[in-house]
Amino acid sequence: MTTNTYVLSLSCADTTGIVAAVTGYLSGLGIFITESANFGDPETGGFFQRTVFRTTPGQPSIAEIEAGFRDIAHRFGMRYRFHDTAVKPRVLIMVSKFDHCLNDLLYRYRTGSLPIDIPAVVSNHPDLARVVEWHGIPYHFLPVTKDTKAEQEAAVLEMVERLRIDLVVLARYMQVLSDHMCKALSWRCINIHHSFLPSFKGARPYHQAHARGVKIIGATAHYVTADLDEGPIIEQGVERIDHTFTPEDFVSIGRDIESVVLARAVQFHVEHRVIPNGSKTVVFRR
Repeated sequence: MTTNTYVLSLSCADTTGIVAAVTGYLSGLGIFITESANFGDPETGGFFQRTVFRTTPGQPSIAEIEAGFRDIAHRFGMRYRFHDTAVKPRVLIMVSKFDHCLNDLLYRYRTGSLPIDIPAVVSNHPDLARVVEWHGIPYHFLPVTKDTKAEQEAAVLEMVERLRIDLVVLARYMQVLSDHMCKALSWRCINIHHSFLPSFKGARPYHQAHARGVKIIGATAHYVTADLDEGPIIEQGVERIDHTFTPEDFVSIGRDIESVVLARAVQFHVEHRVIPNGSKTVVFRR
């Protein structure tokens, strides 16, 4: 029997009866719910829910389900979206010279463990063209200088529009995006920062951490905003170290953490597990 699987993600002000209304509506249509998680934030008064359900032939279409859901959404003042899991999000990767995060994403893409399409990779250096093209993905070398930054970013945004990109991933792309580009990609651009934010922002964070004698290093994947390294955090990872580790050890260990953390953040995003909560996120991991 052919089935179709969808994800409903929503947020609204917390109140009584939201879960009952959503699950009651779907079950009333004879639709099987395979997964559901919710969270009420006592600090903000917000409510967040992610529900996965499947339909079979003879049941209402997704368009009919959405149409019938509008009354519930209006009653609770919901922000919501239905997502078809058969449609793979289109991801544009941006990278500079460090290739560890790029290679990890490409491997997960090639093996199917990361359910995305990658129409293009953009870089401000030509170095990684061969590895990207080996995967059958077009590589776009778009150099950038202080004088050409606006022109280069305009070319990237044109590509985002033309290729119908859903998500931009900065896989160690070592350029600060302009305010204009950050706004254009709001909530659909993920960066990996080689530090456990909010500590050690900006350049050479591992060297900053070594100078402070830290005992744990980490990496942070976050949405990009105009405030450098201040965007809403999606995922973080850490590794314990000690006084015998050099800055070069920090960098080596950090690369492994960065690759895993970025891949998790992308996975959470494309599986619609991340819901905005002001300057934070709610992440339904599993």
